Amino acid sequence: MSKLKFEYIWLDGSAPTQGLRSKTKILDSKKFSGDVNAADLPIWSFDGSSTQQAEGNSSDCLLKPVAVYPDPDRSNGYLVMCEVLNPDSSPHETNSRATIDDKDEDFWFGFEQEYFLIDPETGKPLGFPANGYPAPQGPYYCSVGAKNAYGREIVEEHLDLCIEAGLNVEGINAEVAAGQWEFQIFAKGGESAGDQIWVARYLLERTAEKYGVSVDYHPKPLGDTDWNGSGMHCNFSNNELRTCGSKAKYEEICEKFRPVVEEHIAVYGAYNDQRLTGKHETQSIDQFSYGVSDRGASIRIPIATVENDWKGWLEDRRPASNADPYKVAAVVIKTVNS
Repeated sequence: MSKLKFEYIWLDGSAPTQGLRSKTKILDSKKFSGDVNAADLPIWSFDGSSTQQAEGNSSDCLLKPVAVYPDPDRSNGYLVMCEVLNPDSSPHETNSRATIDDKDEDFWFGFEQEYFLIDPETGKPLGFPANGYPAPQGPYYCSVGAKNAYGREIVEEHLDLCIEAGLNVEGINAEVAAGQWEFQIFAKGGESAGDQIWVARYLLERTAEKYGVSVDYHPKPLGDTDWNGSGMHCNFSNNELRTCGSKAKYEEICEKFRPVVEEHIAVYGAYNDQRLTGKHETQSIDQFSYGVSDRGASIRIPIATVENDWKGWLEDRRPASNADPYKVAAVVIKTVNS
């Protein structure tokens, strides 16, 4: 009888940014249909007192499988994204997936996940000297060649793993700063989009781990310098945006975001004030704007939407690279549907 490895992945209770945790459950192959169906897998428990999710005198938290993907980097393995539940099976307070109201998957999301690869010996991004800085940003975006692109072997391996795992990754590119990269994930439904971003982040962490490199999702890891920060731009649409054919309708939906700036910023990632300064292709954190093809706006209306007779999507450029995609999807859906 063959054995299968199921890596149960969940979000811990770390603040202000939750982290990834995981552990392996071994099951007989006859107990899993092979349909990559989360309903086939048992609920499991873990010590919440060690993940900032429970007290020691009542430490059990539950892991409910919600999405399962083949693990291409592990023989007989699967990646299992899980929700965290209380012992009574209610959603744990750290369970942001449970806050998404999109059961009919009317909303489609495309997240652009930026990040830095960090050399643990220097504490700086790959391509940065131990002291000082490399040449100013400019040649690194979508670059090629050893003098401009750093960490490509990690990025390419990660891309292959995502594709083989069945994640709907739509592309990668080197970003504006040295050692900075991006991958894009598209999914129908806020829950699925969040699941896939978190599993892709998990695979990136595990891949970089093999190379002795760390991944930094801080929105401004280089501090107050003339280097771009990292975001997780949120492209979104619903049936109305995809079919309305109306500039006025797009402007009406954009205006829904204006009075709830604080509500959105609250879930768009910690330390985002260091990134949203009005510089480096961002709008100031306390301002709101939208415009066609405007990368300095809070919400960009893609030129492709305009050229398609106002049928397409919008891009909220404010979410930081360390934002929780579940929370971002939840608040976007709430605002558009308001």
